[in-house]
Amino acid sequence: MSTSNCRFYENKYPEVDEVVMVNVQQIAEMGAYVKLLEYDNIEGMVLLSELSRRRIRSIQKLIRVGRNEVAVVLRVDKEKGYIDLSKRRVSSEEIVKCEERYNKSKAVHSILRRCAEKFDIPLEQLYESVAWPLSREYGHAFDAFRISITDPSTFDKITPPSKAVLDDLKDHILRRLTPQAIKCRADVEVSCFSYEGIDAIKKALGAAEELSTESNQIKVKLVAAPRYVITTQSLDKATGISSLNEAIERVNEIITKFGGVCDVAMAPKAVTATEDAELQALLERKELENAMDSDDSDEEFDE
Repeated sequence: MSTSNCRFYENKYPEVDEVVMVNVQQIAEMGAYVKLLEYDNIEGMVLLSELSRRRIRSIQKLIRVGRNEVAVVLRVDKEKGYIDLSKRRVSSEEIVKCEERYNKSKAVHSILRRCAEKFDIPLEQLYESVAWPLSREYGHAFDAFRISITDPSTFDKITPPSKAVLDDLKDHILRRLTPQAIKCRADVEVSCFSYEGIDAIKKALGAAEELSTESNQIKVKLVAAPRYVITTQSLDKATGISSLNEAIERVNEIITKFGGVCDVAMAPKAVTATEDAELQALLERKELENAMDSDDSDEEFDE
């Protein structure tokens, strides 16, 4: 048995009406030859009549060699190993679900394959003792792996080849699947020209930071008056954005009591690593400029 190849699921062949991920190998007169990526690359065919609901003018525009496609199983001949598939009968919702399941399965496969190669054991043995039993229990081994990060008892009902193998799996799952915090940001312009002016702004922005929780720390930084950036980190994008919206509402609520204004210059959104690095560079530059301005003021005072 191989330490690198194995079907992802317990069934050797897919069921009729099952939606699967395929890779296009060759285009012929009858249709397209494909391999089923989740079933150890067994061969299948998408007939020409099953490629599209519309009239086919150019097969190359519909399907290309080397590209992954989502197809539904029409017929399975287990004795001869023939599998007929359809691309045109797959709905957009089924495509999304299939892609999501395939990505989960790829992650599980990668973790198991690494372990199989490290301990020189058949990959199928790991699927039989770990992945497939967890899939029966939790719907998908990936979901079980995720749950195991906070609940080690997830593995109580399985019998891996050895304790060393299980420990290695746990360690790799922890490093690969621990959720990464998502950084969210919003830009606001806060001004107040009443007697309380600066104190009112400080109070409003301070109230935003007071909404921080252990899992959602809210920070407010001055970019260049009257613009401020409000940031947070969260394991969930929607939660992070919701926290920032709540913070903006709080700033607006307080500053308007003092006759001030809070305008949203950039609505809350998740930011990329590049955008975050650019923001940090901007804030550091502003901090340096402020320090230099402060030094200049001190020198003028000394004179």
